[in-house]
Amino acid sequence: MVNRRTLIRSAGAGILASAALGVRPVAEVLAEATKPGGAYRWVSKGFTPQSLGNWPSDVDQHLALYEGYVKKSNQLFEQMETVSRDPAEQSITYSALRELKVEYSFAVGGVKNHEVFFGNQLSAPRSNNVPGKRMKQAIEKHFGSVERWEADLRATGISARGWAWLALDRDTGSLFNYIGDAQNTYPIWNAVPLVALDMYEHAFFKDYGKDRGAYITDFLKRLDWGNVEKRFTEIS
Repeated sequence: MVNRRTLIRSAGAGILASAALGVRPVAEVLAEATKPGGAYRWVSKGFTPQSLGNWPSDVDQHLALYEGYVKKSNQLFEQMETVSRDPAEQSITYSALRELKVEYSFAVGGVKNHEVFFGNQLSAPRSNNVPGKRMKQAIEKHFGSVERWEADLRATGISARGWAWLALDRDTGSLFNYIGDAQNTYPIWNAVPLVALDMYEHAFFKDYGKDRGAYITDFLKRLDWGNVEKRFTEIS
């Protein structure tokens, strides 16, 4: 026999009262139980124009955009804590929760993509910039040669409306150059980006105009292969 004070614990979500016994409405309890737990905040990594070699010439504006993503991610997270989790109020057309979660994914994508992009950038270009031994072997295994990888990354970048990534798929163990048209489009689950190439026009247009290829050439001269290999070693 069920006791009126019986409580069903939702895994990691809190305590649900038995609605069948008239304790509390299901929607009310579910909304409380699935409320995000609120202390997390995104924090800027502290990149500066100087640490990035003042490249491109308007890199301060690019960093301001990244800082804006950090700020907006925190704002959206806080707003999500205040909206209803009642399933009856949700819709694939529109609901406050849907809107906030979609825009949160865009803002967080902006944070993470830029942190890989800036985090792998040298403060000065290297004319003969090549990957280290382990990274070179991995690229050769999956692309045939470093030259073929670079050609594929260039083609992928020029085809991208937003981003190109070299990522390791942890399910298959393979490297692949992925494409994305926005901060939050085409993520591949359990694939970890090793290189992020920002192909939005704001990243290059002031100095390179429409010459995406020249921008990618200079990006590759500034790619910190030591940091890429460290990241690869940590996750592979």
